[in-house]
Amino acid sequence: MRTLASRLALSAWLASCAALSAALTPEQTAQLPPPAGHPVDFSKEIKPIFQTSCIQCHGRGKEKAGFRIDSRETMLKGGDSGAAIVPGKSAESLIIALVQGVDPDEVMPKKGSRLTPAQVGLLRAWIDQGAPWEAGVTFGRLEPINLKPRLPAIPPGSRSANPIDRFLQPYFAAHKIEPPRPVEDRLFVRRVYLDVLGMLPPPEAVEAFVTEHHADKRARLVRRLLADDRNYAQHWLSFWNDLLRNDYKGTGYIDGGREQITKWLHSALLTNLPYDKFVAELIDPKPESAGFTRGIVWRGVVNASQTPQMQAAQNICQVFMGVNLKCASCHDSFVNDLTLADAYGLAGIYSDGPLEMVRCDKPTGQKAALKFIYPELGAIDPAADKPARLKRLAEMITQRQDARLTRTLVNRLWQKFMGHGLVEPVDDMEKPAWEPDLLDWLAEDFAAHNFDVKHLIERILTSRAYQLPAVNDAEPIQADYVFRGPAIRRLTAEEFRDALTALTGVGFSKAAAKIGPESGNSNSIAGALQEALDSSLCPAGQTTNQVRAALVAADPLTTALGRPNREQVVTTRSAEATTLQALELTNGETLADLLKRGARTLLDRPEIANDRLIAEVYEKAFARKPTTAELRTARGLVGHPPRPDGLEDLLWCMTMLPEFQLIY
Repeated sequence: MRTLASRLALSAWLASCAALSAALTPEQTAQLPPPAGHPVDFSKEIKPIFQTSCIQCHGRGKEKAGFRIDSRETMLKGGDSGAAIVPGKSAESLIIALVQGVDPDEVMPKKGSRLTPAQVGLLRAWIDQGAPWEAGVTFGRLEPINLKPRLPAIPPGSRSANPIDRFLQPYFAAHKIEPPRPVEDRLFVRRVYLDVLGMLPPPEAVEAFVTEHHADKRARLVRRLLADDRNYAQHWLSFWNDLLRNDYKGTGYIDGGREQITKWLHSALLTNLPYDKFVAELIDPKPESAGFTRGIVWRGVVNASQTPQMQAAQNICQVFMGVNLKCASCHDSFVNDLTLADAYGLAGIYSDGPLEMVRCDKPTGQKAALKFIYPELGAIDPAADKPARLKRLAEMITQRQDARLTRTLVNRLWQKFMGHGLVEPVDDMEKPAWEPDLLDWLAEDFAAHNFDVKHLIERILTSRAYQLPAVNDAEPIQADYVFRGPAIRRLTAEEFRDALTALTGVGFSKAAAKIGPESGNSNSIAGALQEALDSSLCPAGQTTNQVRAALVAADPLTTALGRPNREQVVTTRSAEATTLQALELTNGETLADLLKRGARTLLDRPEIANDRLIAEVYEKAFARKPTTAELRTARGLVGHPPRPDGLEDLLWCMTMLPEFQLIY
């Protein structure tokens, strides 16, 4: 039921429109701009006016006061106050009175700039000329892009070449780009270790790779690292914790209004659970994975768009479909074609029944029909019980016909490894890719290989495109973006902290969450090397050093470096350096204490020579030995014999260098 206030407001609005729809007085007619004095071109002159000023409220499937401009028929039909236009009679058409502002309290458009006298004159002439409408033009809801599967043919080229590079060969040619040679081995091994496992390569692994002579040694290294299930799972926890709002403390955990999914998530990553099953177990959850769609039960009174059911709808759309539903959770969206009914239709699937729509925190008295935001993927039976509805929703989203699911993850991983998505922003998959064939092929290849995320990662990381020298992309979102190679990227907060562990031997002894027994492959070369590294770095008084930063609650250092609080979905972390980061890195107690302890730990080996100690920290930090000049400077800092404060200064200097903090 409508509230009394809303009924009175609607009645007043309709009465005002009815008054306007009556014939204008001669004085009012005289105030109208004269009609344009030429035959009006609908596509060039009228269509832009509707696109700029009208479709946000009355187009793309949306309506206000019953009025839609999807087509000429809906425009002629008008809305709650009657016909909007009278063909041949612009002075008697309601739309002219509204855009002219005959009644100052009822001027259209409600938002944005008013129409100019010239634009009103064009509309008058168009109506006077019979309101012609060009065939095929619609302001109705458009067919969503990047939704249906499409498998483009791989361009001609060497069969041994990665398909990614075969797609990019004509792209580079069209942009007159001659790709440079791939990066040298030491740079590649550091880049791929950080991208796959989130950790610096052990020096012995670097030297073994550099001296290896297999022609396909880079592909072999990628596969070996992907086989290190333990370190892979702990590294990728951070990526998915951000996406799935999973953390170890914070809002909701104290009073039980929020649940962790850490154990389930770690197990899924450890076993490389196929992505379609991964998504299905989050949408139609098991008890251990229900925390994602349960959301956060906020304390106190919150906006209607933040109920647990609406959080589930928003998060599913953003994470798995790459589309923003938050605007449409309060009113019809102004950033895409989604409506309030779309948002409540999806949220209702997680409710005990259809939900009453609340527009801008005011109840409408209308209930939304249960549906997914893309009806093209199927329907939900409103009579089904909640478990059946959730099962059906999971089936719809993970079916092969939903290529948006695969394209969204392909795009997220491409952005993570290359610094710039195939589609930008990554949460606006309604936009075209800069290379659509590449996006579509990767998505279909991913699905054809049983939704194997590691296969997808291997496909990207074994491409020549990934191995190109890094470029400096200052702005991640550029209208004229051209791919020239991976962007220079910053270490994430967790990668930076794990790198400090590798460098200093000071890590974490206890995880913030239980992840259960690890049953993945720990016998790979990478895994064995890391076990040895863990053992060599174990600080005095500790028996283990295998807890990664991803499994520890945020501290001042990782917070300053961009680790989010995860009360909202975070799909990309900011790459911009901040004043807070600079202050924390130069004066923060967390880093200062860590480096102090690290210097003492490294010096707790009296048998190690001065130069060997310096070389060791350089090899761990940069995957290379120090230059002659660096060695000379380091000797002066460290002293002979080495002093704890001198080594601490050297460690601080090294960790401040771009070579340590960036992925090139």
